[in-house]
Amino acid sequence: MLCSNSNDYNMKFEFRIILYAAIAGLLCCFFFSFEINQKSCRNKNNVWVLADLNSLSLTAREKATVCVKSESETTAPISWTYSNTATATVKNGDIYPNAPSILYDGMPKIGHVLPDLTLNDAGAYVDDGLMVHRPGSLVMLNKFYALAHRLVRYRFNPSPGTICIFQTDKKDFTLKVDIIGKKMFVLTNPETAVDVPFLKGGKDYDVEIIRNYQKMTVRILDAERKDSTEVTIVNDGTGGVGQGVVNQNTFSVGLGHDYYCFGVERGSMTVKRITVVAPKKVVRLLIYGDSITEPEAYYPTSLFPSAWTQMIIKKLDGDAISSGRSGYTINEVNNYIRNELPYIKAKYVMVTIGTNGGNTESNLIDLINFIQSYDAIPILNNIPCNESGTQMNENAVIDKVRRNLNLNGVRFDLATSLDGDGKEVDKTMMFWENYPPTQYNGWQVWHHPNDKGSKAMFEQALNDVPEVFDNIQ
Repeated sequence: MLCSNSNDYNMKFEFRIILYAAIAGLLCCFFFSFEINQKSCRNKNNVWVLADLNSLSLTAREKATVCVKSESETTAPISWTYSNTATATVKNGDIYPNAPSILYDGMPKIGHVLPDLTLNDAGAYVDDGLMVHRPGSLVMLNKFYALAHRLVRYRFNPSPGTICIFQTDKKDFTLKVDIIGKKMFVLTNPETAVDVPFLKGGKDYDVEIIRNYQKMTVRILDAERKDSTEVTIVNDGTGGVGQGVVNQNTFSVGLGHDYYCFGVERGSMTVKRITVVAPKKVVRLLIYGDSITEPEAYYPTSLFPSAWTQMIIKKLDGDAISSGRSGYTINEVNNYIRNELPYIKAKYVMVTIGTNGGNTESNLIDLINFIQSYDAIPILNNIPCNESGTQMNENAVIDKVRRNLNLNGVRFDLATSLDGDGKEVDKTMMFWENYPPTQYNGWQVWHHPNDKGSKAMFEQALNDVPEVFDNIQ
């Protein structure tokens, strides 16, 4: 009888423990679910359908596995667009590879000064944000970005009659938002104007500027997500210059180079949040370089899918992003890679740099060390041939660093040379830039790969670094 009572007591005690543990587990799930559900539409089978992924706290975003169904994109999903449906499943903190990566997220206000913002006397911190009120001056975010696929979002509240300006420090891309006129203007040539009938002073809005290689999309949304307007403009390049032009029906839109800036032409606005986002948190390959790696800047749109970067991205089924900046050197790459690679987990990082000079053993080694510090495998390529033959000295330095550090790389010089020896450029593989005497002293340039050159470079990559493409159909 005593033994029977003891067993009964133990069973009841164990039942209580199980019950309390279950209740505690349910409470934990509730609190985490509540954090997500505050910004969600519905919960079905432990899958949250989010109305606004980026309005979640960073903690909630880090705990969510994110997938995206896009209404407008068929290849690379854009996780941050409010018109899309994003689903998130709680899964022990794992991050699904297609989750977006927050590169920067700042909310300026009194007591929360953002050290990465240079005010330039354009405004001052107030209780609910950064009040910008001085025409002619711009606030700049001191973060250099070159990812060819990224978004910047500004949460702002304009006063009535304000004309807001969102642009880059190079002024290659400028957006004006006219509150009283209820319009937005992208300063292309000719200007692109779009009606925004829901604009009025004293309300919170988000403006999103999305670069997707040759496409620039601007979207304005009210904070309640009841109204939105967007426009997409495509940069359609000439290919070459002068007699080398292969596309006469071009359209030019700046690709948002370098540093984000904002200000007012008249009136004032309070900027409450600035967010920069990359489309993926995990990729197989990041591709860095100069204009050779930024063909979207000069390629005709009809030929752009045949650019070497795009062929590699397609081969990897979209599991790659390029980050090239025309006209720059390894010094700039060493700058902006620090704002991108730490936030995007890459298995491989490919670098093609040196066409504009600037390489030394020291700065190449610094770049390689930085890449390896994030557990990525560097791929250091030879630069393609050019009309001046400067690739030979540059590639000698690259080859020495590659051998000393036991790295792999693609011999783009072999692929683009007349005799396959990396010496004389095969001009049929390059766009011809035929500058007039009044420009660059009539320089004749053959160093930007055309579709033929890109095909040869792509095939060289398949041959020289097959590990990048392993298990890819």
